[in-house]
Amino acid sequence: MTSATPSRSAARWALLSLAIGSFGIGMTEFVMMGLLPDVASDLLPDAASPETAIAQAGWLISLYALGVVIGAPTIAGSVARFPRHRVMITLAVALTLFNALTFLAPTFEMVAASRFLAGLPHGAYFGIGALVAADVLGPGNRAKGVAYILTGLTIANVVGVPLGTFLGQQFGWRYAFVIVAGIFALATVCIGFFVPAHPGDPGRTLRAELGVFRIGQVWLTLGIGAIGFGGFFAVYSYVAPLITEVSGSPEWAVPIVLVVMGIGMTIGNLVGGHLADRDLKGTLMWGFAALAVVLAGVGISAPWLIALILFIFATGFISAGLSPSIQTRLMDVAHDNQSIAAALNHSALNIGNSMGAFVGGLVIALGWGFAAPPWVGAALALGGLAITAVSFRVEARSAARRAVSATAA
Repeated sequence: MTSATPSRSAARWALLSLAIGSFGIGMTEFVMMGLLPDVASDLLPDAASPETAIAQAGWLISLYALGVVIGAPTIAGSVARFPRHRVMITLAVALTLFNALTFLAPTFEMVAASRFLAGLPHGAYFGIGALVAADVLGPGNRAKGVAYILTGLTIANVVGVPLGTFLGQQFGWRYAFVIVAGIFALATVCIGFFVPAHPGDPGRTLRAELGVFRIGQVWLTLGIGAIGFGGFFAVYSYVAPLITEVSGSPEWAVPIVLVVMGIGMTIGNLVGGHLADRDLKGTLMWGFAALAVVLAGVGISAPWLIALILFIFATGFISAGLSPSIQTRLMDVAHDNQSIAAALNHSALNIGNSMGAFVGGLVIALGWGFAAPPWVGAALALGGLAITAVSFRVEARSAARRAVSATAA
């Protein structure tokens, strides 16, 4: 059951309200990556070396991602029967409180707990928000609706993450999360005013929604996001030391490079939404192949800042361009389980986030250097390409068997 399509002006305000929240999510998820050295030196002053401290601080990224992985299916499945606009308000309030807790937490352990809690509403916010946005835009524009919601996240990488990184470097990393909490408070108010009433599905239960895990193609699509996007996060998680330690650039260069990556992500997301509506399979196949190439380029070009910036831009462009395709593919193969499917995409991407941050930190801790994570990322992107090929191959064979059975009948 869906609400009537609102007017063009009302739709714009509704989408903007939802995008403000996704802007906050993009900032809270990614600003930690630009501030990782500052967080490590503040919270882990007794670490054996700066490299060890940074690798351990990378667990904060993994814990946030773990919160997303756990929260997305459980929250989205549990609230599927409730009105979606009210669910979005509740999620925005939770994001406000948990990010304020990150600012206030005095120890590494408490900051780690706050990052896990902040991750819990992430997937449900994007998943349910994507369903609302698709309804607002009307039939035939699902991928574009997903892309509009993700636009807030990508713009966060142009404005919010670099600004938060700069302010955190100047005044202390905690102040970045004061800004994040304020953004979520604004999103809460805007959603309450501008997002139209949007009914849930009263007949849906958590048990019914969890039936999505019986669908083989859902698991393959989750694997595409988790493995393939792990490559992107292996680089993004350690972009700050890559710039300062490998290219030998000053600390102020980090926000500039983050702006460049954010611009690439914003453009790529909008382009990817159009490509997904035209050719979903081609966008995924060619996209992951290209991502593997540019991640290898990041590893090769790391000592030279200008070349590194170009490959970082390409990494942001291609990775964000893939996201609407993965979200739409998951909604396609999930059939009636739309609420949980839309949220599960963010579980998959944040498994990739956690995996990329962990493996990237592992190779750094092993002494392979800060230029090693991009090569890990390229391998993970190729893994995403392989799973994509398997998914569509299995789908084609299933369709062929159904055609034969229908002909025989």
